[in-house]
Amino acid sequence: MSSQPTFVLVHGAFANSFSFAPLQAELGLLGHRSVAVDLPGHGFGATYTRAYQAPQDPEGLATVPGAIKGVTLADNAAHLIGVLERAKRNGPVILVSHSRGGITATAAANARPDLIDRIVYVSAWCPVALDVNDYYAEPEMATVDVASLGLAAAGNPAELGLLRVNFRTADPAALAAFRAAFLADGTDEELLTFLNTFQPDENLDVGTSADRAQAATWGTIPKTYVRLADDASMPLPLQDRLIREGDALTPDNPYDVRTLPGSHLKWLVDPAPAARVLSELAQLTDPSARP
Repeated sequence: MSSQPTFVLVHGAFANSFSFAPLQAELGLLGHRSVAVDLPGHGFGATYTRAYQAPQDPEGLATVPGAIKGVTLADNAAHLIGVLERAKRNGPVILVSHSRGGITATAAANARPDLIDRIVYVSAWCPVALDVNDYYAEPEMATVDVASLGLAAAGNPAELGLLRVNFRTADPAALAAFRAAFLADGTDEELLTFLNTFQPDENLDVGTSADRAQAATWGTIPKTYVRLADDASMPLPLQDRLIREGDALTPDNPYDVRTLPGSHLKWLVDPAPAARVLSELAQLTDPSARP
């Protein structure tokens, strides 16, 4: 078994393993191995319909079924645990999650802390005091314009059994909302490129109070939170609140906190700084150092 850790990378909402390719290239050039996960219904398991192609069929896009319907957080966690089990056979594992992927990472850490030698949240959800949806009513999320992000919504989630967004829209208002939320510090070309790596469907299940971080399991894993200083969709006050709540839950095992400049997606568009931070964490990873 190698002492070199494996980075297991977990994507956020509407994303997939493809968005990690530039980061994996940087990690590889620094001598690190990594695995990018596609959660159920993501990557080549996603639904792309003819209605989503050009010329688009808005009515069809709003009604066609999607493969991710019925996928639960438990499904996501079970899939991730399977990946972690395989990665752990080769040595230490560093679990890295972004955005909504933090919910799945937390659920997996609650269930199988023995498979994770360090857990890293990059502007990611790690609910402690509240369920994820309840945080949206809190002051830390007051600057997030949820309505503007709904400008490209397609179909009725209650009828479809999933969330669907038309990321290939040409609506200037919707594109401006995407830019403000995700990549205000990127170029138009970078924004459109990233939007075209997104998939239109996402599952509805973000967990319950039972899926919040648990001190007896999740709390035993060394943990790092990488703050994204200019993130508009996961505002810095919210990131800091999640850090404070995690530290209060496990005061003897607080977050190691790092900060990167940039928006929600900039760290993936320009991944070299993030790769250097992760490389530093690889050097700190010591399975015998767990509290």
